[in-house]
Amino acid sequence: METRPRLTLEDLRAFKRTGKKFSVLTCYDAAIARLMQEAGVEVLLVGDTAAEVVLGLPSTQEISPEFLLTLTAAVRRGAPNAIVMADLPLACRVEGDPNATAQWARRFHVETGSDAVKIEVTGRDARLVEIATHAGIPVVAHLGLLPQRIGPQESYRAQGRDAESAAQLISDARRLEEAGACMLLLEAVAGEVAGEIASRTRLPVIGCVSGPGCDGTVVVLHDLLGLGMGHPPRGSKQYENVAAVLTRVFTSYVEDIHAGRFPTEADVPHMKAGELEKLHAVRGEA
Repeated sequence: METRPRLTLEDLRAFKRTGKKFSVLTCYDAAIARLMQEAGVEVLLVGDTAAEVVLGLPSTQEISPEFLLTLTAAVRRGAPNAIVMADLPLACRVEGDPNATAQWARRFHVETGSDAVKIEVTGRDARLVEIATHAGIPVVAHLGLLPQRIGPQESYRAQGRDAESAAQLISDARRLEEAGACMLLLEAVAGEVAGEIASRTRLPVIGCVSGPGCDGTVVVLHDLLGLGMGHPPRGSKQYENVAAVLTRVFTSYVEDIHAGRFPTEADVPHMKAGELEKLHAVRGEA
């Protein structure tokens, strides 16, 4: 397959100007990253959702920075020509110290080779975005539903469904654009509000369960492939039941092992002619 030129953030801004939509998928390893790049996926987000879908943890809040740094670098190696977006995990947020948080963002940008770093923010975090941007870190401002800030007894709810909260989201988006954000990601934002934000800003806007008015759309890989637990969440789309395919493959492998059909003599290397006899002689087994 032909190697495509490396995509840049400027390409996404050009897409925005011409009305071209772009695709975003979460990705956690080099092998899948390579396939995504070959398929033409423009943006690969190495999300903190790895906590749940890779590590089996109960929430995204529990993933360690070092683990996510490792995954992000792997995705970059697998997809050198796609846009790779790092995700700043909760453990990197230093309350009251935007400079320290920005230093973490710098690590995720520099050490992994990512093109941008996504940070869950509100308008009150404009200073953090400003500091990071001035340090040369392209920041994707994640607005709307912020999973890192949801308490253990709280549930995920759509954002911007009333006029007051919608106005706040629109105001926050404008404030973060002014602070220097290179992109916006809106999660679980009412479609009307997401469309309004996308139409008012020059920045590319990625929607996560936020409707068709956004410039790009992100879906969690495991939901796309039917590898999640239960039905895909609302606003997602399962394109294939890969879980069923994998189960058939694993079952066939187990059956072949149990029946002695694999491995066969043809599947293994053999000693050179006469060497087995020499081995027996050396060991006194002749």
